Amino acid sequence: MLTFRDAVAEDLESLVALLADDELGSTRENPVLPLDSSYVQAFEQISNDPGNDLLVAIDEGVIVGMLQLTIIPYLTHTGTTRALIEGVRVKSDVRNKGVGQQLIAVAIRRARKHQCGIIQLTSDKTRPDAIRFYEKLGFVCSHEGLKLQL
Repeated sequence: MLTFRDAVAEDLESLVALLADDELGSTRENPVLPLDSSYVQAFEQISNDPGNDLLVAIDEGVIVGMLQLTIIPYLTHTGTTRALIEGVRVKSDVRNKGVGQQLIAVAIRRARKHQCGIIQLTSDKTRPDAIRFYEKLGFVCSHEGLKLQL
């Protein structure tokens, strides 16, 4: 049975390993121990920010999924608060078993508690399975996302 909780510092190595556990993450993450201090700094900033939740899914004591939920106040849509979901990952050996769906459901419940009117996310265009997954959950591809690497 899956349980969900906020990540703690002792989870960091598992989280970075999970981020690296796919085609894109394997080229941009560095799970080599000891972890780069940038991961530690980012984790501390996220943990200390009341507008951020780093949520983990646990199965039999093992982290099998994660996501980051950020609550953002906006002026648009008559000042509607939004939730942003980022960094969704499910351990490769448990994909397609409902972990991701349950993680997103927990994130949506948390967004509702924050009275968010919109929940949004992006997915890399090279991940058509992920895009289909989000669409099955009711997300709509309504905008084009653009990024600028700095």
